[in-house]
Amino acid sequence: MMLQSQHCFLRAVDPEDMEFIYKLENNSELWEVGNTWTPFSKYTIREYLENAHRDIYEVKQLRLAICNLNEEIIGVVDLYDFDPYHKRAGVGIVISQHADRQKGYASQGLQLMIDYAFKHLRLHQLYAGVTEDNVASRRLFEKLRFRESGIKKDWIATETSYKNEITYQLINE
Repeated sequence: MMLQSQHCFLRAVDPEDMEFIYKLENNSELWEVGNTWTPFSKYTIREYLENAHRDIYEVKQLRLAICNLNEEIIGVVDLYDFDPYHKRAGVGIVISQHADRQKGYASQGLQLMIDYAFKHLRLHQLYAGVTEDNVASRRLFEKLRFRESGIKKDWIATETSYKNEITYQLINE
């Protein structure tokens, strides 16, 4: 399988993933990192999954499921704001359950997406935005050679204050 590592593999999301995606998108603990502030209906998720097969050049985004070797979906990795002219895209990743974190799934899943983006989409760079206090995500991106390229001050609003967002870039050299 092309998009497989030692502990996980990536695959397209399917309509059968609706319950997982529904729970993931409606987990309010993750809304801050995904810039989402309202719940999604099952109808909206179903519509999204029915159109998830559309080409990245058309919809400017790609979501792949991260599955363990037992073929259970444990997270997702996304390319967003895909810009084929400038050959860049944003990248984001989430492992849904705390029990599945710190097991290498995120780093292997993200590395598979990096390889896909650089080799098959022929992108020149990927970028990610991570809040300063999200130490685990910062370590993940830095481990995979992303470099800090700037800080957006007071970029993410919380209930009581604002957070700075660090921009990371990975240039395909």
